[in-house]
Amino acid sequence: MSDATAETRCGFVALIGAPNAGKSTLLNALVGTKIAIVTPKVQTTRTRMLGVAIEGESQIVYIDTPGIFAPKRRLDRAMVATAWQGSSDADLTLWLVDAKRGLVEEVRRIAEALSEQNRRVTLVLTKTDLIKPDALLPLSAALNELAPIDQTYMISAPKGDGLEDLRQLLAQSMPVGPWHFPEDTLTDQASRILAAEMTREALFLKLHQELPYGIAV
Repeated sequence: MSDATAETRCGFVALIGAPNAGKSTLLNALVGTKIAIVTPKVQTTRTRMLGVAIEGESQIVYIDTPGIFAPKRRLDRAMVATAWQGSSDADLTLWLVDAKRGLVEEVRRIAEALSEQNRRVTLVLTKTDLIKPDALLPLSAALNELAPIDQTYMISAPKGDGLEDLRQLLAQSMPVGPWHFPEDTLTDQASRILAAEMTREALFLKLHQELPYGIAV
């Protein structure tokens, strides 16, 4: 911290959304280094993990959650339950929607659940560099009609577009209080867990047919 007497803030921000909405990519961008694996495969993220970032006097603890989808297997149900629990535990929830895919059924189901629970969120449209700019406002308007959204941000995490404004919002939204982690902490995951996840990422990227989603390393 730059000033030991300054008022510090610390809080939790949950990242929720359909599979492959860009949650782990955004987490890595906000933390400033790769702590979460990213693949084109659905269900890449299976468990909740934390990423920690410092913005001024605010420590922001990000909760990366599995994608929310219609579960069929026991593992699927556990993953979806983990995602919703992450949102319940957070001070602020970011609902990520892949702007290129738009209002697909998975997104509509999440919007319905948010509305039923009256769970207020910040909408983050991701991958905005992949669609025409004039398509973003209609998509944002449609989503704001479906769910209780406080504000909307449009980003491209790989390019860094829109990230600074989002960081400022999150820093200002954290409750006043002491930091939960040492200043140099980036994640709650042990080094061996991160190494195992990177191995799993390599396997996911290499395997195509008969992908074993229950794979553990």
